[in-house]
Amino acid sequence: MGELVSGGNRTLPDGSLAIRVPGPFDLSVLITGDNGKVAGDGDFVFFNQPSAPGARLHGDTVTVDPRSLRAGASRVTVAVSPADPGTPLGRLPVPAMSVTGNGGAVLARFTPPQPTYETVLLIAEIYRRGTEWKLRALGQGYADGLAGVARDFGVDVLDDDPPPVRSPSPSPDGFLPRVNAERSRAGAPPVTLDARLASAAQAHAASMAAHGRLGLESPAGRSVFHRVAAGGYACLSIAEHIVSGPRTPAEFVDYCLAAEQRRLPFHNPAFSHVGLGRATGGPSGDVYWTALWAQPFTPAGLARLASDVVILTNAERAGAGLAPLTVDPALTAAAQAHSDDMVARDFYAHTTPEGRRPWDRAATAGSTHRGIGENIACGQRTPAEVVLGWMNSPGHRANILKPDFTHIGIGHAIGSHAGTYWTQLFGMA
Repeated sequence: MGELVSGGNRTLPDGSLAIRVPGPFDLSVLITGDNGKVAGDGDFVFFNQPSAPGARLHGDTVTVDPRSLRAGASRVTVAVSPADPGTPLGRLPVPAMSVTGNGGAVLARFTPPQPTYETVLLIAEIYRRGTEWKLRALGQGYADGLAGVARDFGVDVLDDDPPPVRSPSPSPDGFLPRVNAERSRAGAPPVTLDARLASAAQAHAASMAAHGRLGLESPAGRSVFHRVAAGGYACLSIAEHIVSGPRTPAEFVDYCLAAEQRRLPFHNPAFSHVGLGRATGGPSGDVYWTALWAQPFTPAGLARLASDVVILTNAERAGAGLAPLTVDPALTAAAQAHSDDMVARDFYAHTTPEGRRPWDRAATAGSTHRGIGENIACGQRTPAEVVLGWMNSPGHRANILKPDFTHIGIGHAIGSHAGTYWTQLFGMA
């Protein structure tokens, strides 16, 4: 029997599992494919629809048989909500989960950090990795109610349902007014608090406090970007402050504004949302902070981002006396699919886990180019930063300045360990 922490996982034996969360809670289950979306409303198991192939809800226990799920299912996410709708989970006991296998043997237990204003907690997920099924502890909160969770997973929610419950401000002592006053001085538009970012920030701050150390990842390998994605926030760009020491939000803001690099998110006009998390822990009672700044994803925004990378790449080619590259839809599709895949499956490589290489992916996307080249990068936050990084690397620079290349496609995705994943795919006519 293993005690899990947020982000911790373990391999599951064959057979059915019983997941139990006792207390004044309702359990729900969302069955999804590799794209993270349900195939239909039947994939949402809750008190009014207590069963689906491979999953059955009874009282405080949901039974899941991974190998009996519907075709194409690769993930089962378990959500906990108050039995009294709208009650913040922070007013209730901490929802503690136990997982038992065939014969009643306890396989795992998980007690998440105490939620605060959230009204739903994604407590665990069962997911397929290769031929195995695994269990991962989550502890990711939502402030939008069960309807908000369902919408993010692709469930059709009736328009006459009540609107999602929004969280109270998680920023005492005037955090947001101070932030927006600084943005106004810098000529940037104001930001608003987003409950999903706040939940991810709070969970990350609590994890740092529990382990007594700063970092983008927990010891179990769960990054702050994993938490943002798990909370259902799709972003086009993101920045973070990971800080310990300041005791109040005012001190935290002053600390961030005292250095040029830390000040950048406050002045970035692209950001429209922010979330703040604060937790105390460690032997000295240190205060740990996570602030997340984000620009929400839109298809048009992604197209502009890719166009900026192409413009900067062609500027480098022009400086070397080379012809510009033309954007190719097939190369773009293949590049975007690879960035998305690296985020979804937590890897970073030109070759996928099953051995597919850049030219394989280009051909699958419909490319007929006789030669293919690929640059990838992770962690860079802007088109200028990623192109500069490639130009400072001899191998990547050689691809950008290769005279034989005539076409290009760009991919960009956010999540996983590094936060940003870039793909630049080249083709010869």
